[in-house]
Formats: sequence, C-alpha cells, structure tokens
Amino acid sequence: MRYALAVEYDGGEFRGWQRLTASGTRDDQSSVQSTLENALSRLANAQVDTICAGRTDAGVHAQCQVVHFDSDAARDPRSWVLGTTANLPPAVCVRWCQPMPEDFHARFSARARRYRYRLVNRMVRPALNRQTLSWERRPLDADAMHRAAQALLGENDFNAFRSVQCQSPHGFRNLHSIRVVREGEQVYVDVQANAFLHHMVRNIVGSLLVIGRGDQPESWMAELLAGKDRTVAGPTAPPDGLVFVSPLYPAHWNLPAEVTLPEALSSPSR
Repeated sequence: MRYALAVEYDGGEFRGWQRLTASGTRDDQSSVQSTLENALSRLANAQVDTICAGRTDAGVHAQCQVVHFDSDAARDPRSWVLGTTANLPPAVCVRWCQPMPEDFHARFSARARRYRYRLVNRMVRPALNRQTLSWERRPLDADAMHRAAQALLGENDFNAFRSVQCQSPHGFRNLHSIRVVREGEQVYVDVQANAFLHHMVRNIVGSLLVIGRGDQPESWMAELLAGKDRTVAGPTAPPDGLVFVSPLYPAHWNLPAEVTLPEALSSPSR
C-alpha cells in the first residue's frame, strides 16, 4: 500500500531534509528524512523509505511537507499518524496520513510549492519564536519590496537567484505569485512556483531586503533577473525565517484542501 504523509518540523534541529547516509542505514538522526524513516520503520517492523515533495536545507522549517512511502504493514491512517509521531523527537510530527494509488508520487505529482519567509523588522532581535523568525534591524519598505518582486512573475531563468551548488540542469522556473506584506513589526514574503532552485527563495528575499532598505531602486529586481548573474544579486537570507508551507497537487488526487491546487493551475508545467 502507498501512503501520503504530511510532516511538520522545526528545521533548526536538523542538517536539512535529505538523509546523509546510504539507503538501508538508520544511524543518522541529523536529517529529517532519516529521523522520520526510523520512526516509520519501527511502526512497520520493516525498513521504510520515503520520498518528499521538496527537500529543505539546514535550518529551514516545514508546515506541511508531503512524503510518500510503501508498506505492507497492517496499519490504518490514524495508527500511522499517532504511532509514528510517538517515535519522533519533539521537533517533528506527522499531521495526517492518507492511502494513495500506487502511481502517486510526492515529488512528481506536485504541480506547485509554497514558501513563506518571516522576519521581525525592529531595532532589537526577537526573543519569542526566534527559532522560526529572521531579523532585520534597519527599517524596511515592504510596499517597495512587493512592487519590485512582481518583476519575477511568470516563467523565467532564475540563474541570478540560485546557489552554485544547485544541480538543476537549467534555471527556468514558473513563479505563480509573490507577495510581501507587513503586519506590525513582522514582514512576510509569500512565494509560490511550480518548483524552486537551490536557495532560490532565500536569494530572492536577500535581494528584496536590499531594496527594502533603500540601497537599490525597485527596478533592480528586474535587472537582476535579466542579468542572470548571482554574483551581483543580494546575499542569501538566513534559513531560520523560511518555512516550506506545502506542495500543491491536482484535485483528482483527493488530498486535503491545504495541499490541493486550484483547477486553473492544475496542468503540468516545466
């Protein structure tokens, strides 16, 4: 039986999503994947391997990471949720589980991914919720950041915003939406695309912060995109403010609403 699983985690406790040891070993507990697989394997009384919708880097969190796994163990969805969570550390939990057709794939069936970057914009660093917030002491013009970010919409070559470690064969991604809003002392950057390059969101945020501080004009974002040169863009924003909100899947998979894509965006894209 194939299952889809929603996982929530505090990435500050791990070196990232991806298992760092070879498949078949469960000694490494420094990645979210190996920690989750260890808990699932205990419940299944057999080795369980997982595939996720989108790998996250060290220090990056997830609100609803979706994974799939196969198991012959006679467990109902409630048992997978409660039993797995009971074997996980406090920084990880399973939110829901759903049986799926065998052709469902957590990564390849997804049509979009959503991220949110959160930061406190004030003179002093945050004390509460500091594990999941970044911090900027200089005043930010969130409206200018939002206007500048709209230059990134659509299918573009995002080479200016990917890391040198990125293994993608090309830099093209389709950015569906990007929004920058201020709520009191907090500034949020919400981004949705068909997929993301390595460090793409953090590099976009880093450049938007330069504009928000007034060090570059709003037009700079479009210039960076057209120039495709990572070396002239802004710095990579810290990982602690980044949350992988969820992947999004076509409605025919009948997954929960929080991971279901509106029909207008359900067709495959590069």
